[in-house]
Order: sequence, then C-alpha cells, then structure tokens
Amino acid sequence: MISPIAKMLARHLLQGPHTIKGAPAADEGGLRELAESLGLTAQAKLGRSLAIREIDAGSCNGCELEIHAVNNPVYDLERFGIKFVASPRHADVLLVTGPVSWNMAEALRRTVEATPEPRWVIAMGECAINGGCFAGSYAVAGGAAAAVPVDMTIPGCPPTPMDILAGLRALLEAVEG
Repeated sequence: MISPIAKMLARHLLQGPHTIKGAPAADEGGLRELAESLGLTAQAKLGRSLAIREIDAGSCNGCELEIHAVNNPVYDLERFGIKFVASPRHADVLLVTGPVSWNMAEALRRTVEATPEPRWVIAMGECAINGGCFAGSYAVAGGAAAAVPVDMTIPGCPPTPMDILAGLRALLEAVEG
C-alpha cells in the first residue's frame, strides 16, 4: 500500500513546477530597447556605469523580489553596465524600499551621508513613497522623504522590473551633464 505522502510527492513530481505556467512573458523587444537606452544614457551622462545601492528601510520584501528579478537572466541589468553595489560609498543611486521605520530612520540618513556626491535617492514602491499600507503605524516614520530628501519616486506595489528600468532611465535623463 502506498502512503498518502508518497502519492502527494509523486503527483507533484509528475506535474512539475507550478510557477512557470503563470509567469508573464517578458516583452523582449521593449525590454532590450529600454535597457540599452538606460545603459547608453548612463554612459552619456556619467561617463561610466551606474552603481545602485538598495536600502530596505522596513519593507515586506515585495520590492526586493522585483529588484532580484531585474537582475535575473530575463532582464539582466548588468549586461547594460548597471550594477548593484554593496557599499553606499560606491553608489550613485540609493534605491529605498519599504516604509521608513523609526529604527531605520537614522541608518537611512547616515547611508545617504556616506554616499558621495552627486547622488540620487529614489523611493521605490508605495511604502517608500508614502508609507503604503503601513502609514500611520506607531512603528513607521513615513515614506523615505520623512527621513531624507528624495529625488524621484517609482510607484507600484511592487513596481515591475520594467517600471524600475523606466524609472532609472528617467532619472538619468533628468541629470545635467
């Protein structure tokens, strides 16, 4: 006699992964055009690659999943010279996600101060823009602008990888130089 657990495991092994069937297809043409434009704009405006430091100020990690997606083989941001860095001292852009909790407000301010000029701060996602569903909580100071000056916002809950790419391109296009 086969146990119920063995039946369940066999069924799942034979059906394959469920996540692949529902995944949206990337618009390869639009993606390539947007990402190439972003890379070329970074080279033209900065004369080098764009370095991004992501800062989680207290999020649910929905935005971080989309940031990981923008680095995966489908979008592969790094092939266009855009990279994420481990230190704010090497960053041009600080990408803030999540509502700024009271415990993270000072850390966010210090991170901005540690980033060399010229630097840009982007509030990504509804929580970083205005606190999102956490607005008004006793633990939340508000969006990123409650703690540091914000240069740009990328709306969405969470924003898609295409929204992130479009936001970065819009930031670079607004840069003087």
